[in-house]
Amino acid sequence: MKLKTVTLFLLTFVAGYIQGQKAIEVIAFGSCLKETRPQPIWEAVREANPDVFVMLGDNIYGDTRDMAKLRQKWRKLDEVSGFRRLRSQCRLLAIWDDHDYGENDAGASYPKKVESQEAFLDFLNEPEDSPRRKTPGIYDAQIIGPPEKRVQFILLDTRYFRTALLRNPSRKRGQGPYMPNPDPKARILGPEQWKWLKEQLLKPAEIRVIASSIQVLSIHHGWETWGNFPKERDRLLKLIKTTKANGVVFLSGDRHSAEISKLDVGVPYPILDATASAMNQRQKPVEEYNPYRVSKHYFNENFGLMKINWSGNIPNISLQIMDLEGKLVDSRKVVFPESQ
Repeated sequence: MKLKTVTLFLLTFVAGYIQGQKAIEVIAFGSCLKETRPQPIWEAVREANPDVFVMLGDNIYGDTRDMAKLRQKWRKLDEVSGFRRLRSQCRLLAIWDDHDYGENDAGASYPKKVESQEAFLDFLNEPEDSPRRKTPGIYDAQIIGPPEKRVQFILLDTRYFRTALLRNPSRKRGQGPYMPNPDPKARILGPEQWKWLKEQLLKPAEIRVIASSIQVLSIHHGWETWGNFPKERDRLLKLIKTTKANGVVFLSGDRHSAEISKLDVGVPYPILDATASAMNQRQKPVEEYNPYRVSKHYFNENFGLMKINWSGNIPNISLQIMDLEGKLVDSRKVVFPESQ
């Protein structure tokens, strides 16, 4: 019996080492960092002691077709002392949004997207042989954690392949300039990324964190959102259902405000979208219609936390909106059913 126990322990240890020795318990996330402004929020993020920090886009405000200028702004972020300390403290994962991609609200037609991808991956110190350097777009996935405590990070690219936005000719006061595009050919992810995403959702994991630079659930404000491409949004939510993917949580940014949204998509647990934005910019409070909002709508500097409790038979999470000083603004909990 002792030999079997030792053998089982060694097998579990090796498997845990391969996928990540330590179970992920705290994930921090945020978006929208103006590189020319002070960034005091990093101290509060560090004090939360995250295992992983997810950068959700607009990590700098590049807004240029000059790649030398774009790279200089990435270097400026990397020189921020608080960010550097965080980067040495925990694992860093990242996606981009329009401003660090290169142009405001840009999509597939941005002419410097290949060069911008190279600059983005250089900033992340992505290995030269990384698949992320060999395929168009910056989407990626990682599974971290030992068996039965696996967290899958699915990092979407909502820029590289995206169809141009459709402007609303009858824009309403207080709303953004865009409207839903009913064209069945209008896209966000593109064929290859959709194929890849399905493959990822079929992989075994207890919790799946899907990072999207734009909101998935809130769709009525007229700014950038998956709701501008209703067929793509429907496809995304149906894919979660058809693959029977357990433990899905969306993390999003972009909006310069924070909120948590919830939707029932026909799976055994509610789908939540936690939006954290902006990390060093304030927005004048502007209330937006969001029937899926289940938290406060917070407009000051903020970041998000996702805390995972593995102590029971099934994992449960707490999604939290944190203020500039690391104080709790609001939170929501989800208990996931057992993996199928």
